Amino acid sequence: MRHFWQARTSRTPVGVEDKTYFEQKDGIVTLQYPFEQLPVPDTGRYQLHNEIDDCIVCDKCAKVCPVNCIDIEPVRAVEEIGKTSDGTSKRIYAAKFDIDMSKCCFCGLCTVVCPTECLTMTKAYDFSVFNLKEHNFEFGDMSPEMVAEKKAEFDVFAEEKEKAKQAAAAAKAGSDDSAEGIVAKPKTGGFKPKVKMAKPATGVSSETSGNDDKPRAAKPMFKPKVKPVTKPVDLAEDTDQSKAAKPVFKPKVKPVVKASEDATESEKPKVAKPVFKPKVKAVIKKIEDQAAEEEKPKATKPVFKPKVKPVIKKKE
Repeated sequence: MRHFWQARTSRTPVGVEDKTYFEQKDGIVTLQYPFEQLPVPDTGRYQLHNEIDDCIVCDKCAKVCPVNCIDIEPVRAVEEIGKTSDGTSKRIYAAKFDIDMSKCCFCGLCTVVCPTECLTMTKAYDFSVFNLKEHNFEFGDMSPEMVAEKKAEFDVFAEEKEKAKQAAAAAKAGSDDSAEGIVAKPKTGGFKPKVKMAKPATGVSSETSGNDDKPRAAKPMFKPKVKPVTKPVDLAEDTDQSKAAKPVFKPKVKPVVKASEDATESEKPKVAKPVFKPKVKAVIKKIEDQAAEEEKPKATKPVFKPKVKPVIKKKE
């Protein structure tokens, strides 16, 4: 009964960022929506809005959009058409600037890349409709007639610019053709490569060469010095001048002495050293002793016999 009595008053609409949001204990829990709404934060991601007067139609928002919800049709202008609020010049008309909020994923990337900050997110979060086409918001303010007029104007401007360019190219080509008949004055101070005259062969006189001057002496050709190959000197012919050859090394081999009956004591071969035999401890005897001990019969333990006391019969 107490809770019904407290429900007479409605709850005060307080935003979630307010410190007293969880301190409200009395009143109706839900608000009378849509007549009462909770305030939303200023930095929320909600419905997009474009201030078309500050838009320079740079197309960055459409390129960065991951779901392609922004559709732009630019029309180039002949000259500057105005300035934005931050002083940026406008040279492109926005023939079409549509944002389909039914496709938007509310990532906020388009508001980050906008150079003039004309694209922002508003606090409008309730835009439920029965027709899906109503989610498409059109921000372009040009009529179809105006768009066609601006396109035709730019086409005429582009044609005139192309004709002027071709005329300038033809005039330049005609000036080049007319300049061919005019003898150009030699330029002074230009680079002139030095050409070396061919040197006449040695032994040719000035008359045969066609020059009155004496022929220059040709440079001697480079001839490498080759050391003469020394032939081996005959030792028999010139023993004094040649060096004595080193004797061939011949190892000394001791002659094998054969044992014979007539050989003297000095000639007898030396007695060969006895072969080294390592001393092995007599382990066999120990093994035999152990085997003998194992073969001896072991003394059996006496069988345990309990002592039984004799039974004394009672006298009758």
